[in-house]
Amino acid sequence: MDKTAVVSVERLVRHSMYGKIVKQTEKFKAHDENNEAREGDRVEIMETRPLSKTKRWRIVRIVEKAQ
Repeated sequence: MDKTAVVSVERLVRHSMYGKIVKQTEKFKAHDENNEAREGDRVEIMETRPLSKTKRWRIVRIVEKAQ
C-alpha cells in the first residue's frame, strides 16, 4: 500500500452495563503523500473526501517520532 498508513486509535469508554472502563481500538487507513510516517509514530489525522474504497483520512502531521 504505497502512500498509505494504517493508524490505530484507542479510546477509553465505560461499559454500559458493568461500568468498567475498557479500551477500544479502531484502525483507519490514512493517506501519507510523502511516505514520512513510520511504525510507532504518533500522528494527527483528519477526515477528507474518499480517496479509495476504504481510505477516507489523511495524515496532517507527525506529532512524535518513534524511537
